[in-house]
Amino acid sequence: MAHFEGVVVVYLRKALGLKEKDSNIDFLQKFPKKYLLIEQTREAATITMLVVLAILVGNGLLDMIILFLWTFAFWDLFYYVSLYVLIKWPNSLKRIDVLFLIPKPWIAPVWFPISMSIFTILVIIIYLI
Repeated sequence: MAHFEGVVVVYLRKALGLKEKDSNIDFLQKFPKKYLLIEQTREAATITMLVVLAILVGNGLLDMIILFLWTFAFWDLFYYVSLYVLIKWPNSLKRIDVLFLIPKPWIAPVWFPISMSIFTILVIIIYLI
């Protein structure tokens, strides 16, 4: 799913005429407002998929929370890996990105979600040991 999300973003960037090195903040500024809700539903569908997976696989609430955080962290990391493999974006961990659109756009440098994902994975590994 992370690769699928990356591919969708690549196509959206191309459709909006963004260059491969442009920031995703440029993407948000060029994105037609009438399609923003559609993008928000795509993001909600991804989160719903991860929640349902955690509910189906987890044994108890704590297990479900751990599974959700685990899959979310890996999904986020591989989303950026996919973008980098496809279009060499981001070219720097300092590059500003639009992290989520729900409930409103979250803006931060790429290093932030990557470090949060790595931190989450490490905490879960330590907890499970």
